[in-house]
Amino acid sequence: MTAYDRDLAYIHDTGFTGFVRKAAPGLLRLLRAAGISRGLVVDAGCGSGVWARELTEGGYRAFGIDISPEMIRLARRQAPEARFQIGSFLSAELPPCDAVTSIGECVNYAFDRRSGKPGLAAFFLRVYAALRPGGVIVFDIVEPGVTGGAPQRRFLEGPDWAILLEVREDRRRKTLTRQIVSYRRVGKLYRRSEETHLLHLYSGDELLAELSRVGFEARLLRGYGRFRFTPAHVGLIGRKQN
Repeated sequence: MTAYDRDLAYIHDTGFTGFVRKAAPGLLRLLRAAGISRGLVVDAGCGSGVWARELTEGGYRAFGIDISPEMIRLARRQAPEARFQIGSFLSAELPPCDAVTSIGECVNYAFDRRSGKPGLAAFFLRVYAALRPGGVIVFDIVEPGVTGGAPQRRFLEGPDWAILLEVREDRRRKTLTRQIVSYRRVGKLYRRSEETHLLHLYSGDELLAELSRVGFEARLLRGYGRFRFTPAHVGLIGRKQN
């Protein structure tokens, strides 16, 4: 399964980073409210490095992990003071750190064969082991019911790109499929590419229970500060006990 190849990575960076940009102020406040005003933050599924840049500008050290080489290429340009690694956060070694974040429903994606609830549970255990006492994990997810039942089709465009998007939810399997046909201008012509993204859907309550089972003191978030989530989108924060 292709994970943000060159054209879709470019389109995502130029047209779809609004979520993390709006979330960043509230996320920084969450970290500081937890007593984390500096130190290393691991960004799992870092994308094109927008959040990593916000972290380094806020006085933190950032280490981003993403399965897409194209996203990592963009991230290194966008956040030159951060450190990045190509790979799946479900298997990458996590260094000792003060916080782990995963912003923009990254934990839902099924790019890695280890994805799904067992793989996510193992990831939470690894995060707990990597965090220093008092450290936190912060992430957001898409929940079942996000489409309202019917397939959704959308057309989106920017100055030099366009996307045809079809979204289908399988409520029995608790999965979401995004079929993406993209067009990016290259010279005088447009280059066409296709990607299919599969997401596992989880309820906030079931992942809250999983975080608690691992040992986190956890709670749900309805937004990152003043930035509020849309329906069927929820955040979670878990704190490792001192």
